[in-house]
Amino acid sequence: MASEKLSPPLTIALLGNPNTGKSTLFTALVGVHQRVGNYPGVTVEKKIGSFVYQGRRFEVVDLPGLYSLSPRSRDEAIAVEVLLGRSPGTPAPDGVILIVDATNLERNLYLVSQVLEFGLPTVVALNMIDLAQRRGIQIEIAELERRLGVPVVPTQAHRRQGIEQLQAALAQSIAEGIRPRTSPLPECFWEEVDRLDQALKHRQLSRLLVARILLDPGGFLEKVFLPDMNSSEVVALAEAKHRLAQADLLLPDLEPAVRYQWIEKILQGLVHCPLQERPTFSERIDRLLTHPVCGFLVFVGVMLIIFQAVYAWAEAPMGWIEAGVQGVAEWLHASLPPGPLRSLLVEGLCGGVGSVLAFLPQILILFFFIGLLEDSGYMARTAYLMDRWMCGVGLSGKSVIPLLSSVACAVPGIMATRVIEDPRARLTTILIAPLMTCSARLPVYVMLISAFVPPQTYLGGLLNLQGLVLAAMYLIGMSMAGLVAWLIKRWILLGPTSSFVMELPSYKIPSLRTVLYRVFERGWIFLQYAGTIILAVSILVWALLHYPRSAEVETPFLGQAQQLAEQLHRWFQEVRPHCPGQLQERLQRVALVADQLKAPQSPLLYLVEHLRDELQQWNSFAQEGTDEPAGAPAPPLLAPTSDTFGQLQQQTEQFRLDLLAAYQRQSLLGRLGRRLEPIFRPLGWDWRITMAVLASFPAREVVVATLGVLFQAGPIDPENPEQLIRLHQRLQSATWEGSEEKLFNLPVALGLMVFYTLCAQCAATLLTIRQETLSWRWPIFVFSYMTALAYLGALATYQLASRLLSF
Repeated sequence: MASEKLSPPLTIALLGNPNTGKSTLFTALVGVHQRVGNYPGVTVEKKIGSFVYQGRRFEVVDLPGLYSLSPRSRDEAIAVEVLLGRSPGTPAPDGVILIVDATNLERNLYLVSQVLEFGLPTVVALNMIDLAQRRGIQIEIAELERRLGVPVVPTQAHRRQGIEQLQAALAQSIAEGIRPRTSPLPECFWEEVDRLDQALKHRQLSRLLVARILLDPGGFLEKVFLPDMNSSEVVALAEAKHRLAQADLLLPDLEPAVRYQWIEKILQGLVHCPLQERPTFSERIDRLLTHPVCGFLVFVGVMLIIFQAVYAWAEAPMGWIEAGVQGVAEWLHASLPPGPLRSLLVEGLCGGVGSVLAFLPQILILFFFIGLLEDSGYMARTAYLMDRWMCGVGLSGKSVIPLLSSVACAVPGIMATRVIEDPRARLTTILIAPLMTCSARLPVYVMLISAFVPPQTYLGGLLNLQGLVLAAMYLIGMSMAGLVAWLIKRWILLGPTSSFVMELPSYKIPSLRTVLYRVFERGWIFLQYAGTIILAVSILVWALLHYPRSAEVETPFLGQAQQLAEQLHRWFQEVRPHCPGQLQERLQRVALVADQLKAPQSPLLYLVEHLRDELQQWNSFAQEGTDEPAGAPAPPLLAPTSDTFGQLQQQTEQFRLDLLAAYQRQSLLGRLGRRLEPIFRPLGWDWRITMAVLASFPAREVVVATLGVLFQAGPIDPENPEQLIRLHQRLQSATWEGSEEKLFNLPVALGLMVFYTLCAQCAATLLTIRQETLSWRWPIFVFSYMTALAYLGALATYQLASRLLSF
């Protein structure tokens, strides 16, 4: 332990082709000792984990999977920068673990030949050795190790076999120090590299980086490291290419030809395959899963299972989370005196935490299934199968899963875009994912459709108008997503659509350990990054909705407050029983009403506190088992009233809602809604609808509860039929202020639904976009274009429906 504390950790770069089990090997090496971030300036995850071997700590950096060190994007250039020690925040590696697929050595050794030129202590992990043996492929591992000049360790990462041997080989390789650099590239090429290095020496580029730039003329590395070449540098680079061409070494064809010749020489006589290869299990099952018709039907079935699980499995844990948050809110409500602090903690803090945690079960379940599909090899088949459907709008098949995931919730859908390698396709998918109709919109649809869309049926009852309207909302969102993707690819994210080249990996049993690690990782990232900002936004909206609270707002309610308090006092005097048990019950019921009266704070504070003192006195009588203290004067009997307790409680609740609505009218958000009313009046909205839309920015479904408050319908749970009916009645009877004209009608309801179909009223989604793109530019762009679409869509819907339906 002492040596571990004194010795600095060794940095190990983990590198390999996609679909070789690299992530599984990373998890097998480091276990739970891993953290996730992002490389500076890019959207690629930076995964770092650690393990201790023989008292020395090794920090493993999991580099992005790639086939070659000739990058085509900023994200792919990370591997080259890390290997050269030029990546900010990542130390230069002390060693390299190269993972290769034992069933396809020829392709994998291309990257191996490039990495060996760096001269770093290197170990090759020959993964999936069990699959190779199952296919009858025999590899002479000892001879392969001798020819490569580096240790080769057979592994089965998903079963954690060969991990200790890999760690031992790595430690031994690092102890032996830097190994001689080997390269299949001809000597005359390296002479040109040295000449060019001299011409660029003031830029302080390493010899290997200069070689990579020369091998890939006009490529990404040249654009990054030589963006402003002067005339002498341009001439030097051109002369180097010319001399190589004169020697029949044409760039960029030189590297593939030379490296594959090297690979052929390395593997000669080492790999023995059966003379007659029988169709593998993967090939046999692919006949079904990649079939245009049967494969599509299987895909639909898999998606139905996943989304059914996302909805059904998440329901119970979401209920537990909501119950837990509600319990904390009730405890805070009972423990704290009325005032801004209690309102902030109960409505702002607990409301914000609840909105964040409510997404978590769906995220975890969705990523559990995505992990299973990826690790089993089926995800690649899905992308291949759906590619021809997606290429019409400039996307690839890999966009299908994230977009379908967004139907449940855009947050995990956006996070799922990390499986898309092409940066433009990934960003386009992120930008259109919020247009997919998520489950948060359903409460809005259910409320408005049930209240304003008549239940007409067609075709003998097979179709009904309400169902058709709901289906239309989903169709509008999906159609608009395709249109926006087409426009983005042709007007904003310009450039050719990347060719869809994907290796179909062999099927294998997923590693449950690896899948669970990924699920935990995704959940933690969501809570750590998105949750904190969502909470801040929720508190901000709470403040805008609750302040200022002027005494002028309360003045018109003072008389009614005093009358209610006196009625409450009178009712208690009338029904005062002689049984202590009944007295305790009455006290509890009166306390409930007193809390409601106390919620608006100052207008009733004095009167209710006076009543509270009297109730506490009677409570002490009840605990002693006496009717009233001896010699104590009887409380004054007030005139009887015919009001029952239920009627009084209803009056009290209505008074509280009226006062709360008056507060909200004068709040900052209410004032903003009244100022914006002229802008939204062409949509058929008054300031109350406008304010409800503004207040629902943290989460769309909040609009239901906000409308319940603004139209004095009481607390609204979208899943409570009685409360929804009460809200429907309030909305149907609502009129424009100062007029008898109805506020809500079918055109207004249709326009409002279209607005929520196309708008970006979800802080969690926007903040997840910020996290995934590492820029505020894109969430601002999404909010702007979706808000414009929503406004225009709602305007067209309202105006057209008003004319067609003669409203």
